[in-house]
Amino acid sequence: MFAPLAALVLALATSASAFVPHHNAHHRRHNGIGKATYVPRSTSYKLVERYEGKNFFDGWDFFTGSDPTHGNVNFVGGDDASKLAYVQDDGTVVLAVDDFSDVAAGGNRNSIRISTKKSWERGLFIADIYAMPHGCGVWPAYWSLGNGKDWPNAGEIDIIEGVNLNSQNQITLHSGPGCLLDKAADALSNLLGTTCESSNGNNAGCAWQQKGNNTFGHLFNMQAGGVWAHTVESDAISVWFFDRDNIPADITNQQPDPSTWGTPDALFPNTQCDISSHFLAQSLIFDITLCGDWAGPAYSGTSCPGTCSQAIANASNFNLAKWMIGSVSVYQ
Repeated sequence: MFAPLAALVLALATSASAFVPHHNAHHRRHNGIGKATYVPRSTSYKLVERYEGKNFFDGWDFFTGSDPTHGNVNFVGGDDASKLAYVQDDGTVVLAVDDFSDVAAGGNRNSIRISTKKSWERGLFIADIYAMPHGCGVWPAYWSLGNGKDWPNAGEIDIIEGVNLNSQNQITLHSGPGCLLDKAADALSNLLGTTCESSNGNNAGCAWQQKGNNTFGHLFNMQAGGVWAHTVESDAISVWFFDRDNIPADITNQQPDPSTWGTPDALFPNTQCDISSHFLAQSLIFDITLCGDWAGPAYSGTSCPGTCSQAIANASNFNLAKWMIGSVSVYQ
């Protein structure tokens, strides 16, 4: 794994990248008084699914509909996806944006969105990721979506998300009415917003922004990535991030025990939101979109040249717009 990865890191090191922290419509609010701490229960989580290596895609569906976030992409499957979604000889799974075709400014590039065939009402989910997409106009996400109701009434959990040259990851929930993030929740990240209820006209959701500038984009990739682990249980949704050098042994040994991991990076307790009724059985999703509803409007606030529409025409702009995934594991 690490020989091809070393080549990737060298390529990343030579790329000219500026680092701009994410600023959205929410101002940072972090209340250190009266924290509501949450200690994950020690439970014997058992592995029920592991997606990795040559059989990775057997458990995923390719989404080929129009992008609901209005990005400049064509999500493709079948033969069209063969150059963008594949498994390397070392077992690393790659999901990429087309960086070889001529596309006009403001046109659509081929890209990938995949979701698990299975969904889960609860569990522990661990994604080992070596590199993530980043760059001008790029908007990647690793997230999950509830089944059985129209968005957002079955719930959406965004584990990794950011745009353009962001260096700090944002973790967000989207729900139907009646779900708030308790301001007293104790987590390592900066609190961005507490209203999880979302709609097409107001979809910020409730969110945490991680503090480390190695949690998204270029610097994440330079450290050979890391692991995101999150639990969905009736008492809370919790998210932890571990960089490559600090992955707990129990994760490596496939015997994870969240009760030993300390304060989570993001915590959404059930104190002001009934988790079970707002977040139904979730399917895991990876995607990469371009410009769209977030990366597009945020583009002018970065050091990226020109406009987001113009960036679409530069194929080389998307050389680093790739997910490189080691494995995704599901425990219950």
